[in-house]
Amino acid sequence: MEIGTQKNGSKPKERCVLVCQHRSCLANNSEAVLAAFESADLTDFTVMGTGCQGQCTSGPTVRIVPEETWYWRVQPSDVPVIVEQHLQGGKPVEAKLNTRIHMRFSY
Repeated sequence: MEIGTQKNGSKPKERCVLVCQHRSCLANNSEAVLAAFESADLTDFTVMGTGCQGQCTSGPTVRIVPEETWYWRVQPSDVPVIVEQHLQGGKPVEAKLNTRIHMRFSY
């Protein structure tokens, strides 16, 4: 079963911050990223470490569900900005969005 998917296949209603704790993300400091989110004042979100989220070359990966916002190469210093601007303010942090998932086009 995919992380963040319930047994019936639907996405959870609970708002979660999922921080990858698999090998390549761990090698890039994801344990400290998880600790930074855990120490943030996030009363409306559950913060949890996960297994591989399939974005190994762009970790540490942080995924916000149920809205499916994916951040890449997140470091502990990025966490306050993500918390304040996105999780509390509702505006994703463009500079940290995973461009493989959140494609931007300009003409």
